[in-house]
Amino acid sequence: MTYDVHSIRKDFPLLQQTMRGKPLAYLDNAATSQKPLSVLRTLDEYYAGYNANVHRGIYEISEKATARYEEARDKVARFINAFDRREVIFTRNATEALNLIAYAWGLSNLKAGDLVVLSEMEHHSNLVPWQLLSRRNGVRLEFIPVFANGMLDLEDLDKWLKAGAKLVSVTMMSNVLGTITPIPEIARRCQANGTLLVVDGAQGVAHLDTDVQRLGCDFLAFSGHKMCGPTGIGVLWGRRELLEKMDPFLGGGEMISKVEYRTATWNDLPWKFEAGTPSIAQAIGLGAAVDYLQRVGREAIHAHESELVHYAWQRLNEEFKDIRVYGPPPWERGGIIAFTLDRIHPHDIATVLDQEGVAIRAGHHCVMPWHNKLGISATARASFYLYNTREEIDRLVAGLKKCVKFFGAEAA
Repeated sequence: MTYDVHSIRKDFPLLQQTMRGKPLAYLDNAATSQKPLSVLRTLDEYYAGYNANVHRGIYEISEKATARYEEARDKVARFINAFDRREVIFTRNATEALNLIAYAWGLSNLKAGDLVVLSEMEHHSNLVPWQLLSRRNGVRLEFIPVFANGMLDLEDLDKWLKAGAKLVSVTMMSNVLGTITPIPEIARRCQANGTLLVVDGAQGVAHLDTDVQRLGCDFLAFSGHKMCGPTGIGVLWGRRELLEKMDPFLGGGEMISKVEYRTATWNDLPWKFEAGTPSIAQAIGLGAAVDYLQRVGREAIHAHESELVHYAWQRLNEEFKDIRVYGPPPWERGGIIAFTLDRIHPHDIATVLDQEGVAIRAGHHCVMPWHNKLGISATARASFYLYNTREEIDRLVAGLKKCVKFFGAEAA
């Protein structure tokens, strides 16, 4: 079946508008994705038709809200091939999910001197929670180096595993380099050493066929808004035997079984970790996003993005003499290209492209330590998704040529 990107684009109302009087080319999908009509209608249907709290009301619209909320959990569980639907915890975003692991698992299971291993290309959301844990109970942090080609040094990982690492936490796909991390191989090495593996799937789950049973990790965190869903909803998946032993992350309503003045007992999974009124509409909207991505097909989406990143890689390197594209070659990365142009600041690049109707990201992308290691303050980043086209990449290149002409850098 042919991938009809122009038909897919019709499902996304925002893509039909202009920016600065020109057709919008939205190339900032690593920050957030656009939402299809089916998701927008689902949100509207909830608020207009059965807006009620879940799990509590013994009346029709509350029962309907509860059913749709729990159906969304089932959809997510199937989407990632969870062993058990109770392993799917709804959070606000991937950041909260990672913090939940660091606090609810880390505080009880890690002590001063225990080793936690991250990589040099982690997003701040998979770095700062572990730094806070280190400050609190003295765990030791070490980092897997990233080679010049954007790939991880797995021999260095082996060194830390042999040194007794208790936990490894790495990205599934880098939000700067686009590197697709070999999670199954890392999981195999961690399992051989009795080390837990946490995966930050904020980028990867949106773009790659994700099967937690095949990945072999112990925890997976991801966000809805990067995969055509609403903001304000994320997912923590964890192995049930681990989640069962963890204390709650937040206290309040819904996460309890019984409360007395001085004691309380906790609710069953998954509700033990979903204190208070949850993000009901957002969870239901995420379920609709899962339905949409399943209809298009994740393998088809990945193939389309791979074709786009190959094309962008080729055009950028052919057209510009002083460009530096960071990360692995296109056949080893997802749909993300971060780059610099000699003597042109990335913020200036983004500003010029904005005038051309092309939306990209410029900055350190919440990966400041990696940028500091390379001695650069920022990169420009174009990131692609299921609705992007070659024509938009051509417009990116044309806009960059205007940057080169305006700032006096050199084209190839």
